[in-house]
Amino acid sequence: MSVAGRIESKLASGLDLAHLEVINESGGHNVPAGSESHFKVVLVSAAFGGERLLARHRRINALLREELANDIHALAIHAYTPDEWRRRFGAAPLSPPCLGGKGRESDGAG
Repeated sequence: MSVAGRIESKLASGLDLAHLEVINESGGHNVPAGSESHFKVVLVSAAFGGERLLARHRRINALLREELANDIHALAIHAYTPDEWRRRFGAAPLSPPCLGGKGRESDGAG
């Protein structure tokens, strides 16, 4: 599995997310083509309610401990509660991360 795939999987399974984006920003850095070393994650979760920014980052870093130790050189974290997201970006619909592929479509997941 790709580094981006592992990041998405660990964050989706470790947090109850309303929205998740994992963006590989490696292409904008001095690394070989196809690298997966620089990422930005955008997360929206009610679990961040009452947490300061540092606590949110620590929670995410703990979930990605292995990747940060071995694969990720830089990680930009943008973590919001649903209310913070709406105040900052408006009422655009949020989508939870997909937890399966075609094999799970029959049970409504997907």
